[in-house]
Amino acid sequence: MHHPQITPRSAPELTPSVEELEKQEHRLVFRQFTNDDAWELGSLLVEMARERQAPVAIDIHRAGQQLFHAALPGSAPDNDAWIIRKRRVVERYGAASYLVGARFRAKGTTFEESSRLDPDAYAAHGGSFPINVENVGVIGSVTVSGLPQLQDHRFVVEALETFLKL
Repeated sequence: MHHPQITPRSAPELTPSVEELEKQEHRLVFRQFTNDDAWELGSLLVEMARERQAPVAIDIHRAGQQLFHAALPGSAPDNDAWIIRKRRVVERYGAASYLVGARFRAKGTTFEESSRLDPDAYAAHGGSFPINVENVGVIGSVTVSGLPQLQDHRFVVEALETFLKL
């Protein structure tokens, strides 16, 4: 289902290349990431979702601890299950869940066919992005579920760009 009111304003509906996705990760790096940062970023995501009437669940994790969670109208328990599966991909690969899936597709296969991971536990679908702190590395993730996977990914990227003032 297409949600024109929630498609990020700057993103064309073209599927980004692996190179474009990798560039996003290199740009979207934090100097630090505190509990207060998690609250501010999560609140920004909620505000954006409400403006667009996006039926999403939002999750921010750091070092195994949930720092933020919100479920907006129209979201469902299934979105929480997707969040867990997408977040596990970020934790395992240290890269955005959409990028991981794109890397498998670029090799002519799929994550489900070739990763050797249980698809009930891992989902390389868009919406989970690593929280990467400079000179430290990936310490957590911010995840959205409820939109088509490319829109979930773009939604998180737009929020990170706004938060990081890029």
